Amino acid sequence: MSDSAPIVLFLCTGNAARSVMCGAMLEAHFPGLTTITAGTHVVEGMPMSIRTRNALDGIGISNPLHRSHQLTEEDLRVSDLVVGLAPEHVQYVRRSHARVAARTATLKRFVRDLPGTSGTLGERVAALGLADVEVEPWEEVVDPAGGDEAVFHACAAELLPLVDALCEELERGAAEVA
Repeated sequence: MSDSAPIVLFLCTGNAARSVMCGAMLEAHFPGLTTITAGTHVVEGMPMSIRTRNALDGIGISNPLHRSHQLTEEDLRVSDLVVGLAPEHVQYVRRSHARVAARTATLKRFVRDLPGTSGTLGERVAALGLADVEVEPWEEVVDPAGGDEAVFHACAAELLPLVDALCEELERGAAEVA
């Protein structure tokens, strides 16, 4: 795990809303950080929806070059953290890519559990025992797909403080290495 400049992979289903928003938010708040966004069931190369774009615009963030991307082995190989937006994303990784299960959790679990750990980011993630943690319903960020503009704005509003909290933990991990 690269503690000074971790690579964070955000994973959702279609790579069209939740993971896109998270990636753009984290990059806006943590300059120099590398993020990857991907989905478990993607139509490759699609631009984000206008509702996702408007939700990001509503919080002053843009990502005009985004194109949907199916999760790959390379994404997982280079990522220090794999952040699912719902329990099924963590379960997908555990089933299909078990070797990265120890660094895979939902955004809500990382935000809740990382602050109680100490050491480098790699040590803190390892201490969580993520491969064996039961994924629970409270961890889901509901997919806004199919919802109207207000649903997408509500999703962005839910994600923003979560991504900010994750950013603080990533910065704390980098500071503990320095």
